[in-house]
Amino acid sequence: MPPPVRPTPYLVVGGLFWVVMVAAAWRVPMCCDFGQHAAVVERVRADWLHPAHPMADLPGAGSPYYSPYALVQGLLAEWSGLGGRHIVRLSGPVNLLVLLTGVGRLTRTLTPTSRPWAPVLALAAMVLLWGTRTAWWSGYLGLLSMTGNLSYPSTFATGLAFHLWASAGRAARDGARLLAHAGLGLLLGLTVLVHPITAVAAGIGTAAFLAGRQHDRYRVVLARWALTAAVAVAVAVAWPYFSVFSLVGDGSVDLIHQRLYTELPGRFWLALLGLPALWLRWRRDRRDPLVLMCAAECLVVAYGWVSGQYTYGRILGLALVPLQFALAVELAQPRPWPLVRRVLAPLAAAGACVGFVTVQAGAVVPRAVDPVGFGRPPSWATYAWAARYIGPGEVVLTSGYRSTRALPGYGPFLVAPTWPDPALDERERVRRQRAVARYLSPSSTRAERAAVVRRYRVGWLLLLPHQRVPEEAVVVAFSPRTGEVLARVPESFVRTEPAGRRPSDGSPGA
Repeated sequence: MPPPVRPTPYLVVGGLFWVVMVAAAWRVPMCCDFGQHAAVVERVRADWLHPAHPMADLPGAGSPYYSPYALVQGLLAEWSGLGGRHIVRLSGPVNLLVLLTGVGRLTRTLTPTSRPWAPVLALAAMVLLWGTRTAWWSGYLGLLSMTGNLSYPSTFATGLAFHLWASAGRAARDGARLLAHAGLGLLLGLTVLVHPITAVAAGIGTAAFLAGRQHDRYRVVLARWALTAAVAVAVAVAWPYFSVFSLVGDGSVDLIHQRLYTELPGRFWLALLGLPALWLRWRRDRRDPLVLMCAAECLVVAYGWVSGQYTYGRILGLALVPLQFALAVELAQPRPWPLVRRVLAPLAAAGACVGFVTVQAGAVVPRAVDPVGFGRPPSWATYAWAARYIGPGEVVLTSGYRSTRALPGYGPFLVAPTWPDPALDERERVRRQRAVARYLSPSSTRAERAAVVRRYRVGWLLLLPHQRVPEEAVVVAFSPRTGEVLARVPESFVRTEPAGRRPSDGSPGA
């Protein structure tokens, strides 16, 4: 009689982690970048062949948001009848499953023998060993940050990167057939399309495993890896919705990402507990993949700072992975432990506790049983009350920080998009922002407001509590929680105002 099959520790712990994190992420209201990704799904749902710009009533050709990931989401929304925000929310459990299976595969690739607890320790290090200052950004894998970005394409792309590294490590160590190398290229190309900046780290990690594990240098071996690269490039080039290569050197979002370089020690110092483990790996093998990966990713992050191309700082989260995983693999080795491991183990445990209590606990500890008031994810008010009146594809003029980020996720367009996008010339986006400011200015004339409404086909206003309601607008609803006011701009307003000349400062006219 065959022995009973017992679940591995990682299957049990990973399964529990999946349940807890999905529940924690589900409690976080739509905030931050969620509305942007939901808007992308809404545009694909409306026209998957030629989706509009995610935020503005303009063509969306060239927008990197229209990836294969978004296309599948949009088609699922069309097939199921669910709104974009629901599809994005339901993507979280799938993304987490891809990520967790990637952690398991990568850890097993890094361990020379079967160490069942290595993936468990790697998962714990990945979500806890960050710092004592909140690091909240798309692609960051701390517990708290993950509750907000679990549904984002960056999390899915990170999971793909882990699978890519695991497959590349095994292919370099054990050899692989042509078809397997083509599959690696397909996976890398897909990562490039889903989240280009994550693909930078994914490519670095793949190259690190190739350099560290591929000892044969025969022509046939090099040809197979050349096939991997060729397939990745072909996949990226063949995608019709946008050109990946047009993003190289695009600095439109660099200033937004400058904040990534602030408070670096406070946000990431606990990950440095992995440095001794990384040093041990380097002593054993000068071409260790984790050492090469860490060094290369740190160089890219430093280049982003020195060059002013701060978008490269987006790989900071993945730059911690070699440190975290090296520590986990080192501590998973069987006893007896040498002195270094006996010192590292309590330090790592203490670091995980410090990281959990100071930053990460608010992700999973319910507020009702919170003993000290842990930091928590943002809690934004819903805009369902306004979306109840605004039809999909109608244009809303608003300047609120939260409304401009969340409202498009319900289907409407904005006059002025919040984020830069290659699909919209940055000068035009700035002109639109000026038009919004002019309309909402207390000194604006009726003719000036009519010019803005006419130019951008404005049908609705979403006003902050301190902003006055223009005389032509009709109040429809308001939010008791935020005090924001929704007002309708009647079509008769434009018809009764003559078309004026374009203002001299470049703001839009008729």
